Amino acid sequence: MELEIDIEDWPDGAWVQLAEQAAAAAAYVEPALANPRLSASVLFTTDAEVHVLNREWRQRDRPTNVLSFPMLERKDLLALAPDGPPELLGDIALAHETCAREAAEKGVSLADHATHLLVHGLLHLAGHDHVDSDEQAAAMEALEIKALAKIGIADPYGDREP
Repeated sequence: MELEIDIEDWPDGAWVQLAEQAAAAAAYVEPALANPRLSASVLFTTDAEVHVLNREWRQRDRPTNVLSFPMLERKDLLALAPDGPPELLGDIALAHETCAREAAEKGVSLADHATHLLVHGLLHLAGHDHVDSDEQAAAMEALEIKALAKIGIADPYGDREP
C-alpha cells in the first residue's frame, strides 16, 4: 500500500516510518490491505482540524483521536485484482493533542499510541468495525493486538493474548 503522509503541528518524530510500519502490520493481519494498487492518505494534525472534520463528516461536534474515511466498500476491496490502476482506500486523520493526552493517561509513548490508532484506522478503511456488536469489537481488537505484537507493541486493551 502506498501512503501519502502529511504532518501538521506534530512534534518532531519518525512519523512517516511509524505510519509505514503500521500499514505493514495492518496488512499482515488483513491481507486485503497488502494489495499493491491501494493508496491511503494519513494526516497527522491538530485537535482543531480533526474537530472540524468530525463535525463536517460525522456530525460530532468534538475532536477525537483518529478519523477514518473509507473510499471502498469491503466487498470491492476484497474483489480488487492486484493488477490495474491505483485505488484510493481512504483517508485517516490523527489529532495530536487527543493522542498525546490518551498516551499519557495510558502510560504509553505517543509513538506507540499513534501506531495503534493508525492500525485501528487502517482496519476501518478495510471494512472492519466495532460499533454494531461486542463480537465485532472483539474481532477488530484481536486484529489490532496481533498487528501491534508483530511490531513489538504491547496489547493496548490489557493482558489478552494476541
